[in-house]
Amino acid sequence: MIQLTAIPVSALVDEPVHIQATGLTPFQMVSFQASLEDESGNMFYSQAHYRANEFGEVDLKHAASLGGDYMGVHPMGLFWSLKPEKLLTRLLKKDVMNKPFQVQLKLYDLELIVNNKAASAPKASLTLERWYVAPGVTRIQVREGRLRGALFLPPGEGRFPGVIDLFGGLGGLLEFRASLLASRGFASLALAYFNYEDLPAKPEITDLEYFEEAANFLLRHPKVFGPGVGVVSVCQGVQIGLSMAVNLKQVTATVLINGTNFPFGIPQVYRGKIYQPFPYSAQLISTSALGLLELYRIYETTEVGASQYLFPVEEAQGHFLFIVGEGDKIINSKAHAEQAIGQLRRHGKNNWTLLSYPGAGHLIEPPYSPLCCASMTRDLKLHWGGEVIPHAAAQEHSWKEIQRFLRKHLIPDMTSPL
Repeated sequence: MIQLTAIPVSALVDEPVHIQATGLTPFQMVSFQASLEDESGNMFYSQAHYRANEFGEVDLKHAASLGGDYMGVHPMGLFWSLKPEKLLTRLLKKDVMNKPFQVQLKLYDLELIVNNKAASAPKASLTLERWYVAPGVTRIQVREGRLRGALFLPPGEGRFPGVIDLFGGLGGLLEFRASLLASRGFASLALAYFNYEDLPAKPEITDLEYFEEAANFLLRHPKVFGPGVGVVSVCQGVQIGLSMAVNLKQVTATVLINGTNFPFGIPQVYRGKIYQPFPYSAQLISTSALGLLELYRIYETTEVGASQYLFPVEEAQGHFLFIVGEGDKIINSKAHAEQAIGQLRRHGKNNWTLLSYPGAGHLIEPPYSPLCCASMTRDLKLHWGGEVIPHAAAQEHSWKEIQRFLRKHLIPDMTSPL
């Protein structure tokens, strides 16, 4: 009897799943197919082809895919190789608390696959649940003063290290990373800063005092460790995270994923200081062979006069974790990270770590998330970049390093005298 098993059937999205097929004919060729429907009804699909061993078994932990969406030994390949049926669609979880993504896993005889479509019913199938929040995590809507966001608290009495989570140019409120961080023991504030509720849709300035209020809000919470908080930021959020690290003593650990070392778009303002946005070179916008916009060349930070726009990162008292995808087609993030590190070095600082991933694109997300190499954003077809297998490896490695970094710099040394 053919059986398809997956352990665990229900798990957090950053947890691996052990998938096996048994009861096959020795050396039988089979196709594993995965599908997922997002909250908007968009479908995502993946497939991989395997040969059973002499015992009629396929164990994805050890067996190599011989074809399909990836090749080689990749136990979680069916998850991170999911592709949208509708081009330029990004997989984004919105309701993190109430329902998981469901992944339908089906096993077919490869001989009955015609033009990548099954010509008969599957030999076996099952449904997996992929959650963005662990049991016991609580979500608190934040509307305090002008702050807007969602606070996620781990189960238990606490106290917990506090983290502010910042996304980029999509605006609104994205919660999936904060909910996962809370599932891993962090009190995480998913912070909106434009285009959400009563926040301006197109702000004319970035007011850093708003983010200072968020840090103080988190530190006042009885379940949050002091004296400092962390920031996890990506893309447009990085310019804010970096500025917070420079200006706010409350910020002691900052994760910067594929961003710049200067403000862009609009000025930043903090207590009378104004950071002017770096001027971009529109003539350096490029278009890929598929008609996708690439923006990674528009900021020439090595030109004469460029230094006046760069954040004085040497003034930061906390620690930095720079994470860059070398295949990023939106921001030249490796160059910007290396420039910031150069500033730190010249001032005798060693408060930084750089993780640079060849083949990874712009949207480095939690482990096993499908690569989104291009999507439609604000009516623009943007090329985020990345290659499927190295991008997946970068996501898995960086997620562990982010948690290690935050714990190291946010959890007080309990052995030190009070």
